[in-house]
Amino acid sequence: MDETRRFRKRTIFLIAYLLFALLPIYWMVNMSFRTNQEILSSFSFLPQHWTWDNYRTIFTDPAWYSGYINSLIYVGINTLISVLVALPAAYAFSRYSFLGDKHVFFWLLTNRMTPPAVFLLPFFQLYTTLGLMDTHIAVALAHLLFNVPLAVWILEGFMSGVPREIDETAYIDGYSFPRFFVAIFLPLIKAGVGVTAFFCFMFSWVELLLARTLTSVNAKPIVATMTRTVSASGMDWATLAAAGTLTIVPGAVVIWFVRHYIAKGFAMGRV
Repeated sequence: MDETRRFRKRTIFLIAYLLFALLPIYWMVNMSFRTNQEILSSFSFLPQHWTWDNYRTIFTDPAWYSGYINSLIYVGINTLISVLVALPAAYAFSRYSFLGDKHVFFWLLTNRMTPPAVFLLPFFQLYTTLGLMDTHIAVALAHLLFNVPLAVWILEGFMSGVPREIDETAYIDGYSFPRFFVAIFLPLIKAGVGVTAFFCFMFSWVELLLARTLTSVNAKPIVATMTRTVSASGMDWATLAAAGTLTIVPGAVVIWFVRHYIAKGFAMGRV
């Protein structure tokens, strides 16, 4: 009886948590199929007059869909560079001991703790001088400051879980380091690479301050476009809800592909 009661309590708590977590997402999707007049005039759990006009606006207006393209470009560049840079760095922290290694590792994490606004002016002046303002690579490189430390931290945990004897055995068998790293070591930590790529993608996708300040037209991301929905007639809530719904899609796709790796990362205590 006690076991059944505890099971019911856990079930009730889980359902309540899911409702609390999913309600904002559902309401945003709900608003995306309404008109602004209906959103402001009535309250209902389902749209009274379904419309696809908000999504049609996003897919046909270059000011909207170009924001998604720009975001995907610089987020993809950042994720790729972050993982490629973090792999050798994490391997060094995992396999070697050198002077100040613990201090350097902690210093990397302090960059992730620092608010982006602290680095905003240096990036702005540097990119203005180099002519990198309003380019995809500018935002991608700026996000490296925060994503590389995170990537090193996650990958180092996965690499430390791989026995050192595997490295030594491979060297005895005549493997060069690049061949060993690609053919043997990377497959062993593919879960860590998947988790790292996911978190780099997520943090770069949702970051607003640097992405908005370092771009204006050619590389303006969707997060910046969504902040400019105010017109003379007021806030365009319906289009904003449709845009918000579409911003969830890339993250959901990435989560689907790395869902098993994320679970393993939590199990290892590194995520």
